Amino acid sequence: MPAGPRARLIEHTIATVQEHGVHAAALSELLKRSNTSRNSLYQHFPSGKSELVQTAARIVSRLVYSHVSAVADALQTAPSAQQWLTDLFAFWRVPLEQSEFRAGSFMMAAALDESDPVVQSIAGQAFAEWTARLADGIVAAGIERATAVSLAGFLLTTIEGTIVHSRALKSAHPFDQAVTQLTILFNYHLSQR
Repeated sequence: MPAGPRARLIEHTIATVQEHGVHAAALSELLKRSNTSRNSLYQHFPSGKSELVQTAARIVSRLVYSHVSAVADALQTAPSAQQWLTDLFAFWRVPLEQSEFRAGSFMMAAALDESDPVVQSIAGQAFAEWTARLADGIVAAGIERATAVSLAGFLLTTIEGTIVHSRALKSAHPFDQAVTQLTILFNYHLSQR
């Protein structure tokens, strides 16, 4: 069954924001890419583009939280820190490679949208929730909470920076570098349990 106009608008908003940022995601472009009329947009999102981007941000937040949650729970039984980190990073690396390094971080773009405080707030809340969930998994693996929270925040910061670095270089090499160095860091902390 083909997706309806609401789903198409959200899907194409996510893709456009990942590629170009919130400001460059012009309403006319979103309507064109989603093959949706302006009337359909306002039927589903009465406040227009702002409401559409906010909705997309909430959906992305939940999708990433789901991945982060599953990976956080897997740390205790992961065969190695390197494999665990590779699995965590794959969520962002694979789509970036598949898009030929065009699809960046939706949430980073949302965080940089200073013209819409609601979108920025959604991004801030998402980063806080992802950090807390990753920290829970790190604590469950035996690392004390303060260190786990710091590691979780550092992981997410590294992921976001790695996405930008990879886009600029048109290469996944920054992901390899990040996993290599983070493996050393995680092995150290896991050995201190």
